[in-house]
Amino acid sequence: MKQEQEKLAGMEESLEELRETFQSGKTRSADWRRTQLRALDKFLHEKEDEIFKVLNQDLAKHPVEVYRDELGILVKSVNLALETLEKWMASKKVHIPLIAFPTKGELVPEPLGVVLIFSSWNFPLGLALDPLIGAISAGNAVVLKPSEMAPACASFLAKYLPIYLDNRAVKVFEGGPMVGQQLLEQRWDKIFFTGSARVGRIVMGAAANHLTPVTLELGGKCPAVVDSITSLEDQEVTVNRIGAGKWGPCNGQACIAIDYLLVEEKFAHVLINLLRKTIKNFYGQNLKESGNIPKIVNRNQFMRLSNLLKDQMVKDSIIHGGSLDEDKLFIEPTILLNPPLDAEIMTEEIFGPLLPIITLNNIQESIEFIKAKPKPLAIYVFTNDEILKRRVIAETSSGSVTFNDAIIQFACDTLPFGGVGQSGFGRYPPWNNLKLQIMRAVYHFNYFELIRLVLGLKRS
Repeated sequence: MKQEQEKLAGMEESLEELRETFQSGKTRSADWRRTQLRALDKFLHEKEDEIFKVLNQDLAKHPVEVYRDELGILVKSVNLALETLEKWMASKKVHIPLIAFPTKGELVPEPLGVVLIFSSWNFPLGLALDPLIGAISAGNAVVLKPSEMAPACASFLAKYLPIYLDNRAVKVFEGGPMVGQQLLEQRWDKIFFTGSARVGRIVMGAAANHLTPVTLELGGKCPAVVDSITSLEDQEVTVNRIGAGKWGPCNGQACIAIDYLLVEEKFAHVLINLLRKTIKNFYGQNLKESGNIPKIVNRNQFMRLSNLLKDQMVKDSIIHGGSLDEDKLFIEPTILLNPPLDAEIMTEEIFGPLLPIITLNNIQESIEFIKAKPKPLAIYVFTNDEILKRRVIAETSSGSVTFNDAIIQFACDTLPFGGVGQSGFGRYPPWNNLKLQIMRAVYHFNYFELIRLVLGLKRS
């Protein structure tokens, strides 16, 4: 508590320094932006071993997962920013009506000012530094508030970022809800928040006091629609991708992870048997000792997930897994068949390794099922039926749609990433096509086995 109070005492002075730095025009120059981006790139390479270490401390992430989901993406992002910075900063000529001749018009990109970034605990470095790369590239001064639920990563960022970056323009504030609340009481030119819808409402309410624009990267229950696939080869590929899309990102602790499956009743048991096989192929016989399954982040989250399984309405639905180890914060990948739709596991975002399967008489019923729920961050559809694909695009609403794959959309630089409705608004824009910021992203993927092998998405 004393440390938090000391941080709060120096906050006003630090924020005033940031405002002075921005007003000086220092952050607007291409040289400053490029220098900071290169420093970030240097930080990522020089501190690679420490990055593996702190992510293992907070979440027990395997090094392959760390590089795939955080470090590798950050290196790619910072290099892409360096390559496109000059083009991104350039003004753009616009058409002017003939009646205004000889007037000329142009669009001039400008930084917003002093921005606040709240990152989340499930990707504590990736979701802190990726928005920071964008903010620096745009010429802003920045405050980064890492999640206190990943303390090793938060301390790591607070310790090393001031060494590599311009400390008069980029600051890191550690702390819990008290520090977050105090930050929200300040005036900002932009707030970027990644986290739960509950906290997102608090952030948006505080931002309204200063009419501050916000980007909310939230979550929601992301469904996967699994059509009956005819060939055994297609079935195995589909189930491997479902497994990677559910348990691959931080053991299900990700906003883009598959939350539940919708499948025709006649295909359900085939799918279940394939999922069991996939779990064994991914993690081996002794899942707890495999070293490939991230832990649940803390005891509060562990108890929340274990209570979902212990719910009397749900217990009889468990058909695979369900083992728990509170001391190791371990929950194994668990499959449930047709839990009651009014149970908490089907009304709240799971954010963990529990996978409900809901059976339907006909796969076309999945459209109405999804439409009856709040708009998700992502919809995944495994099908070769072009009519079903067109119906999903035309009749549902979500942040993104991916066909015949899962979570891979996050790695696509040329398309935007973000939510709609309760899954958030505002998005990570593509660097090379800003027009796509106002479009819904639709991803068509079919043949990614080689890429999955290279990226480590398919474990054996």
